[in-house]
Amino acid sequence: MPAKIYTEKDADLGVLQGKTLAVLGFGSQGHAHALNLKDSGLQVIIGLYEGSKSIAVAREMGFEVVTTAEAVRRADVIMVALPDTKQAAAYEKDIAPNLAKGKTLLFSHGFSIHFKTIVPPKDVAVILVAPKGPGHIVRRQFVEGKGVPSLIAIYQDPGKKAKKVALAWAKGIGGARAGVIETTFKEETETDLFGEQTVLCGGCSALVLAGFETLVEAGYSPEMAYFECLHELKLIVDLMNESGISGMRFSVSETAKWGDVSVGPKIIDASVKKRMKAALKDIQSGKFAREWVKEYQGGYKRYNALLAAGQKHPIEKVGEKLRSMMPWMKKRQTKGVQAAY
Repeated sequence: MPAKIYTEKDADLGVLQGKTLAVLGFGSQGHAHALNLKDSGLQVIIGLYEGSKSIAVAREMGFEVVTTAEAVRRADVIMVALPDTKQAAAYEKDIAPNLAKGKTLLFSHGFSIHFKTIVPPKDVAVILVAPKGPGHIVRRQFVEGKGVPSLIAIYQDPGKKAKKVALAWAKGIGGARAGVIETTFKEETETDLFGEQTVLCGGCSALVLAGFETLVEAGYSPEMAYFECLHELKLIVDLMNESGISGMRFSVSETAKWGDVSVGPKIIDASVKKRMKAALKDIQSGKFAREWVKEYQGGYKRYNALLAAGQKHPIEKVGEKLRSMMPWMKKRQTKGVQAAY
């Protein structure tokens, strides 16, 4: 059955009027939610740990910044906009001791609740509002009078008002302008992790690297391999994003189409799908979550080693050189830079 799509007429900002909304963290999603809610006429405070580099940034943007603990004490609705691995510690130290009956915890990803690294009390509502786009897009679309489609989910609803709060928050950040779809914490978490691991990040990165290496090992120049296996990928993904796979095929040559439909399934074949299913089982069983939490607790040793090895791959060096020849392309500083919280 197709999911019901809620729009602005289904959401009432009045549900949040007179309430104090706290955003814990001021990274990609946190800053976008906070700014959009403030511009929607709602009262927003920011909760940050002492010494956070984001304190000055949030204050410069006009927010009252308090400690995480104080933000939880004062707020009616609390958005936990912290990295998944850091949420449990923040919850134990600052959030749980300051929760009270009737408050609402809000997440933009269901990891901590679904995998029970956070177990909230039964008298607190727990909801999810997840825009399907990065924070800077959520903010930009809002400023332009548009919005990013968003998901909502209800995990606990002791006061029987959780859905109204979730829809109001989605409206406040601009999501209801585009459409809001109801899901569950389980579905959002498991599909999000699966997409990241097997297609969007892991699958795509591995496919690009394998194609680049195959061409270079066959004697072709790294520059040509980069253009054909990485640079032009954006052109194809943009076409898919705008008009689907069939729309992309309409826009490419007959030769490209024939290679797509006749060779593609031989590369991404049944064995790949079998391994995708195994990855999905690891997500569903909680194995991936347990291993990721263990990696964090161990100081990110393997995580950092794998990232460092990736930065040393030849594709990065040739890519840096070729991108410098493209003045129209927006450059992003990535080395050593992480989202601030």
